[in-house]
Amino acid sequence: MAGGRTTPPAVIWVPAVFVGAALLLPLVYLIVRTFDAGGDVWDLLFRQKVAAILGRTILLVITVTAGSIVLALPLAWLTTRTDLPFRRAWIVLSALPLVIPSYVAGFIVIAALGPRGMLQQSLDGPFGIDRLPDIHGFAGAMLTLTFLSFPYVFLTVRAALLRIDPAMEESSRGLGHGSWTTFFFVTLPLLRPGIAAGGLLVALYTLSDFGAVSLLRYETFTWAIFVQYESALDRTLGAGLSLSLVVLALAIVGLEVFSRGRARYYSSSSSVSRPPARVRLGRWRWPALAFCAAIVAVSLAAPMSILGYWVARGISAGEPFNLVWEAVGNSVYIAALAAAAAVIAALPVAALSVRYPGVLSGPLERLSYVGFALPGIAIALALVFFGARYAPPLYQTTGLLLLAYVVLFISPALGAVRTSFLQISPRIEEAARSLGNSPLRAFASVTLPVARPGIFAGWALVFLLVMKELPATLILSPIGFNTLATSIWSAASEAFFARAALPALLLIAASAIPLTFLMLRERR
Repeated sequence: MAGGRTTPPAVIWVPAVFVGAALLLPLVYLIVRTFDAGGDVWDLLFRQKVAAILGRTILLVITVTAGSIVLALPLAWLTTRTDLPFRRAWIVLSALPLVIPSYVAGFIVIAALGPRGMLQQSLDGPFGIDRLPDIHGFAGAMLTLTFLSFPYVFLTVRAALLRIDPAMEESSRGLGHGSWTTFFFVTLPLLRPGIAAGGLLVALYTLSDFGAVSLLRYETFTWAIFVQYESALDRTLGAGLSLSLVVLALAIVGLEVFSRGRARYYSSSSSVSRPPARVRLGRWRWPALAFCAAIVAVSLAAPMSILGYWVARGISAGEPFNLVWEAVGNSVYIAALAAAAAVIAALPVAALSVRYPGVLSGPLERLSYVGFALPGIAIALALVFFGARYAPPLYQTTGLLLLAYVVLFISPALGAVRTSFLQISPRIEEAARSLGNSPLRAFASVTLPVARPGIFAGWALVFLLVMKELPATLILSPIGFNTLATSIWSAASEAFFARAALPALLLIAASAIPLTFLMLRERR
């Protein structure tokens, strides 16, 4: 509620409802497809094998989420609140693992750490090690997904740190509390929305991943769904499994909402927040640098080095390379457009959730996270069904592809934007309206500029995700519209791994340019 009003203005709830209607399309398709089969599909869903897959999926989600928070929280604090050398470089490098597709990362892990991989070959000569422990299974999937997805938490927590009023921490220290006490009892509780939003994204990303878990042979719900969609003529069981995945995603979202509580995370003062004083690391500077370097080395430098090795190996073997500049342009164009569309769609939902919580905002917010948990192929097939039957002019157009990206990736944008809105006192908006501004003008001129770090973080997250999205792009792209992700997949699927390495490196480079620009413009 803002300004004593319990009913949101039409400029907020009308677009929010339209966004909710778009998000419902895949869910309606799955429900119709599942219930058309009658009771047979339920007998299949309640088998013991499905229960085992559910247990493995939940275990992977919990461990990857916990590991990502452990890596991201100190990294975000070091790059935001301390005098860490080369902070801006560490910020960009720590976010870039998001652009590495999980199917590329899975193969890199197998090629590097597999029983007969590159590491074993380098140890064979000097040490006589002829075989390493098998990296396939839970351990390989957990480590791969953790180092791919910790930037979700890193970016949302950084956005939260940039919005915290330093007066709260200064008041704690003024009362005689030390730095550690202030961090654990003042700063950390204020970061709870950012940690929860980032952790939710990690959990849902892990829930929906297919590339890493399939290559590393760890059977989860998503792998089972893809097998049904790809190998079975009847896709009813795949739809039923996807619907079960929706229920699991909603349960995870419910846990995040419960952990969020009803606390407020903004200062009771309406004054403008000022930048906090930098914490001097002193003798801890070198351990902090080593920590950042180790994370970047494992999550980014090692994969890029292996990709570079494949390119060099391909060149030495006479492999023909074609620089796919058209695919680079298409990828950057569609990713920037989709990121802007997702942020615009997230704004009314976030405003409704934070300022006007109620019977409409709750379901809309939870619904926005469903697409992120579903496999891209399920979303794509639902939109193919919708486009072919009810909107033929949209079929195989960029518009339908953009709609798929918004359904898939609105949740990262919503998490980052919502975190920023939570930390803005409604008194600021009330003051703007008391001066005669309309709710829309007050929102545009006051709230949006203050929430800029969260909006930038949301844009960057969606941009990076769209750059590497594969199933929806393959199915829904207009004829002749190739991206870097589809170029990588077409080469890798034919076992031309050296040929796939070059577009993979271009994918990382193309994503790094706008991400670097955004991060360097952040308020320090």
